[in-house]
Amino acid sequence: MRVLGIETSCDETAVAIVEAAADDRPVGRILANVVYSQLTEHRRFGGVVPEIAARAHLERLDGLVADALAEAKLGLSDLDGIAATGGPGLIGGVMVGVMTAKAMAFAHDKPFLAVNHLEGHALSVRLTEEVTFPYLLLLVSGGHCQLLTVRGPGDFTRLGTTIDDAVGECFDKTAKLLNLGFPGGPAVEKAALGGDPQRFQLPRPMWRKPGCDFSFSGLKTAVRQTIEKLPAGDAKAISDLCASFQRTVGDVLADRCANALARAPATTLVVAGGVAANLYLRGRLETLAAQHGARLVAPPVKLCTDNGAMIAWAGLERLRLGQTDPLDFRPRPRWPLDMGVESRT
Repeated sequence: MRVLGIETSCDETAVAIVEAAADDRPVGRILANVVYSQLTEHRRFGGVVPEIAARAHLERLDGLVADALAEAKLGLSDLDGIAATGGPGLIGGVMVGVMTAKAMAFAHDKPFLAVNHLEGHALSVRLTEEVTFPYLLLLVSGGHCQLLTVRGPGDFTRLGTTIDDAVGECFDKTAKLLNLGFPGGPAVEKAALGGDPQRFQLPRPMWRKPGCDFSFSGLKTAVRQTIEKLPAGDAKAISDLCASFQRTVGDVLADRCANALARAPATTLVVAGGVAANLYLRGRLETLAAQHGARLVAPPVKLCTDNGAMIAWAGLERLRLGQTDPLDFRPRPRWPLDMGVESRT
């Protein structure tokens, strides 16, 4: 079984083709995975501009589909389904991907699969690792921060979410305030290398409180106030602040995951989303998981940020279950992951 996946929810134009393992193991194989990053278009604005992103998707997508098919040495007739991110995301970009996928599915009489972008992240670990359901998921990205129990495609129970800002947004804001560049997550992680993580004592919102919800707005404010007091041009202070910020985020994520593991015990903790590429945070969560008798599993770093392979794989997982979508599916800017199958209608 082979599925082509299209991802256009933000500033990555991505197309991939994945194939299920022949022996029905819960893993797959990536036959093609091409990504056009729009960093050049957005860097001078310090963030993603929705209209620019949508236009870039429109200009690049057809060529990337052709590139993916060529890389996989396949034609559209060799595919079993066409998947695309149906939301949540910047609606202009989502519409470009969905309409392209619909046209291909209609023209070649293939099943169409509208994939929840968050489900793409949630299931991406099963593309490369033999992870069985259920498992506990920490989903951390620029726009989302959630803890969920994953029982299967479309079967999620949310244990906690952020009450204000997402952790990835907090990374981006910190990088912007320090003039480290865009995207912020990798920039902060790089600046933190060699820094003193104990120099700055920053607030840990929700830390040691009951429940599994997150809050990062107070941390973001504290970072801004700290930066305003730093001596100009003090590279060591910047490195120390990034290390202290990263340690604080690690404290909060570990604390919230500990509560989730106590509430919904699991043998596997999965971390996914763009922030999951941070190796320091992976180390903190690996230690936390071991303390609770669980193992930490994360997708390869290249599959943490937005990509077409995770969308293709989520589509393949649904197609295995006989789940497809009609061609009148409407793209959506918001799409809660824990609403189940009924949220597709």
